[in-house]
Amino acid sequence: MKRIITAFALALSLALAPAAFGADGVKLGSVDIQKVLILSDAGKQAKEQLAAKGNKYEAEKNSREEELKKLKGELEKQSVLLSESARGAKEKDYQQKLKEYQRFLKDAQEDLQAKNDELTNQIVEEIVKTIQEYGKNNGYSFIFVKNDSMIYLDEKADVTDEILKVFNEAKKK
Repeated sequence: MKRIITAFALALSLALAPAAFGADGVKLGSVDIQKVLILSDAGKQAKEQLAAKGNKYEAEKNSREEELKKLKGELEKQSVLLSESARGAKEKDYQQKLKEYQRFLKDAQEDLQAKNDELTNQIVEEIVKTIQEYGKNNGYSFIFVKNDSMIYLDEKADVTDEILKVFNEAKKK
C-alpha cells in the first residue's frame, strides 16, 4: 500500500513539475549510492581497513582458541590424576578463559560493526554532498536514490557512473 501511495505521489509530482519549474522542463537523475560506495576508492580503502582490523582479530581469536584447546586437553588428560581441588582450579581457569574468549568475540564483532558503520556513514555523507554539487552544477531538478521501490527508471537518467568519477576525483584532491 505504501508503494502505491509513493508511486502515485511521485507520478503526481512529475505531472505537476513542468508547471512548477517552467517551460524548461525537469531534469531528473538517479544514483545507486551503494554502487558508488562499493566501487569508489574511498569505499575500497575502508574495506581494506576493515579487513586489516578483522585479520588482527582473527589472529587473536585463533591464538585464544589454541590456548583453550590446550587447557581442555590438559584437563581431560590429568583429570583422574589431579586432586579434587587441583581439578576444580583447572576447570575454573578453563571456564574463566572460555568466558574471556566469548567476551573477546563479542567485543571484536561490535568493534568491527561500529567501525564499519562509522566509515560507511562518513563516506555516504561525502557521496551525498558530491551528488548535491553535481546536481546543482549540471542543472538537475531532482536526483533520486536508486532503490527497489522505483517502478521504472530510464537508464539514461542514471548518473551513478558520473557521480563515481566525480567523487573519486574529489577525494584525490
